[in-house]
Amino acid sequence: MAIDLPLVWAILILFSVMMYVVMDGFDLGIGILYPFFRDRKDRDVMMNTVAPVWDGNETWLVLGGAGLFVAFPIAYAAILTALYLPLVFMLVGLIFRGVAFEFRFKAPEAKRHYWDKAFTLGSYAATYFQGVTLGAFLQGIPVLDGKFVAGAFTWLTPFPLFVGCGLIAAYALLGATWLVMKTEGRLQERLRALATPLTWILLLVIATISVWTPLAQPAIAQKWFTWPNIAWFSPVPALVLVCGVLLQRKLRDHRSHAMPFLLTLGLVFLGYSGLGISLWPNVVPPSVTLWQAAGPPRSLGFTLVGALLIVPMILGYTAWGYWVFRGKVHHGEGYH
Repeated sequence: MAIDLPLVWAILILFSVMMYVVMDGFDLGIGILYPFFRDRKDRDVMMNTVAPVWDGNETWLVLGGAGLFVAFPIAYAAILTALYLPLVFMLVGLIFRGVAFEFRFKAPEAKRHYWDKAFTLGSYAATYFQGVTLGAFLQGIPVLDGKFVAGAFTWLTPFPLFVGCGLIAAYALLGATWLVMKTEGRLQERLRALATPLTWILLLVIATISVWTPLAQPAIAQKWFTWPNIAWFSPVPALVLVCGVLLQRKLRDHRSHAMPFLLTLGLVFLGYSGLGISLWPNVVPPSVTLWQAAGPPRSLGFTLVGALLIVPMILGYTAWGYWVFRGKVHHGEGYH
């Protein structure tokens, strides 16, 4: 039986993007939360929770982008042409925060606040334009004969701009619950208090996007509200609500440290999987499928061998890094 190479590659890319959202999401979320914490020692602890692992988290973004280029060149060309500007703004934000991450620890005390601001602004910019890119992708990219056929500012509409704000809320909650797991004492209590309204904001964002998406895309509305698809989709809102309620309870339970983060991951996964199912099997919505955008079978097979070797290695060193630096981070401790 022949292997469906485009399908295998789609699963790999979706997995890579999900890993990036999860792992760099709480990383970016820490920068988003920085303005709420003015104390230098608190900021040091917050940054030290991810200092040993933050750069490895972005490996998944590179893998997802490279996989799209290799496996679906038509989609890669159309998406990047349509979304050059938000993607460039996202990369500028990532560069700013990456530089600030390293230089903040080496800067004199009097100048450290400059790098704090660069870290914060870079985190907000990278997150916001990731969300704008996602919103523009969901909104649809006009393609004719495999080429993007609209202007450079098609992404500058209300829906992508709203999704950008929504992703800031999602990453902020990921960052807050990650820090609940990694910190203790007064700082942890402040983070528990901050995560509570963020949970409600994220649930509101999910509900708004869930209503707005089918209104903006009739094809998605038809997919959602026809039988038997509606039977498959109907448990998702219930699971989101259950996760939200459990998350609120665990945030109030001072014995619970890791569970709020795991429940937030559940919320993010449910949102991600729901959007993925809604778009399937299009790799460039609303009209270009995986198989239409796929590269030559020999290229897909050849590069798949390398990918299947690389992905376990990335998972291995990622798991090892998090295992080595497990546990709570205390004031006065540091990676640098």
